[in-house]
Amino acid sequence: MTIRKIRQFTGTAIRAALIAAAVVTPLLAVQSVRAGNSQFIGETPTMSNGAGLVLFVSLQRS
Repeated sequence: MTIRKIRQFTGTAIRAALIAAAVVTPLLAVQSVRAGNSQFIGETPTMSNGAGLVLFVSLQRS
């Protein structure tokens, strides 16, 4: 093997390791979250005031 092929293989291996780390990290973070009934991820659910229905009906008419 030449030095050029070794450098190319090393660069490819490093890129593959970085991509694998970027994919696995969020999966590991999700496993460590202990969410129950009292904890929300995002904003707390609120009652809708019906504006979405009005927009939906008006868009269907046009």
